Amino acid sequence: MTLRLGDTVPNFTQDSTAGPIDFYEWAGESWVVLFSHPADYTPVCTTELGEVSRLKPEFEKRNVKVIALSVDDVDSHNGWIGDINETQNTSVNYPILADADKKVSDLYDMIHPNANPKVTVRSVFIIDAERKLRTVITYPPSTGRNFSEILRVIDSLQLTDHYQVATPVNWQEGEDVVVAPTIPTEEARQKFPKGVTEIKPYLRMTPQPNK
Repeated sequence: MTLRLGDTVPNFTQDSTAGPIDFYEWAGESWVVLFSHPADYTPVCTTELGEVSRLKPEFEKRNVKVIALSVDDVDSHNGWIGDINETQNTSVNYPILADADKKVSDLYDMIHPNANPKVTVRSVFIIDAERKLRTVITYPPSTGRNFSEILRVIDSLQLTDHYQVATPVNWQEGEDVVVAPTIPTEEARQKFPKGVTEIKPYLRMTPQPNK
């Protein structure tokens, strides 16, 4: 199954370090970041899982739940968590799916045969509260994921869902945003009372409207 942006992601039930999880029920009314790992006891992923546990309060502020996946079983996951907590000076505080049968990996197209037919690629799925797939980022095994960037993407998605704006290159929370090109400039000046700067007719900037 190939998932594309805007698709409703499929539900699944799978075992995890927090017990069996029905994905839709577990997600509730939250956004979700689902991120996959090739296998347990891999060095780059060890650092990533530690970082996500440290960043969990940042995800929670954005109404986002985090859940990891690896193709090993729960016993293996629990042993790995011990290593993560020890080496990353943290405490893993979110579930890790035990996808030994690759049910979820196949459902979410995490197996890329030309990369390695036996393990998942290192993907990140950002899923909104309506179960719509909003972003997919896939990394090679050698490159650790940037979870600050993932938070930045979530900030952009949640902002642009509520205002007729887009976020420009390298945008960070609190910086100016781009007025949607579908809005005429005079209408934009009424809609965005903090001011609209017209650089080109198609490129108008305004202060972030919810700040």
